[in-house]
Amino acid sequence: MLSSSSGVTFSDIAAAAPLDAVKMVPAGGWLQILFVAGWFECVAYQRQYNEGGRVPGDYGYDPLGFTKREGGLDSPQLKSLRVKEIKNGRIAMLAISGWVANEVIPGALPVWHP
Repeated sequence: MLSSSSGVTFSDIAAAAPLDAVKMVPAGGWLQILFVAGWFECVAYQRQYNEGGRVPGDYGYDPLGFTKREGGLDSPQLKSLRVKEIKNGRIAMLAISGWVANEVIPGALPVWHP
């Protein structure tokens, strides 16, 4: 049960259309999501701008050891990977925008109609 006061279950949200599912989440749920996201952004801002000396996107967590190579974060390979990641992120944002537009305005995407 997602919300006992409104009677919404997780299976109800899973069966709903994406934008309808967003509307079904109670205000308390959105408050929790925004609080955690805001806390994470505050920690990232503190580490990146107030402590200084960090590259954007460096959260100090590198389980695959990319920064252990020669040159560290300033190596040409990592600079190339960062540019690729930014470009892929931009394409992903455009794709999500297209899906949202197609959900809000049926037929907005002339190529893809589910």
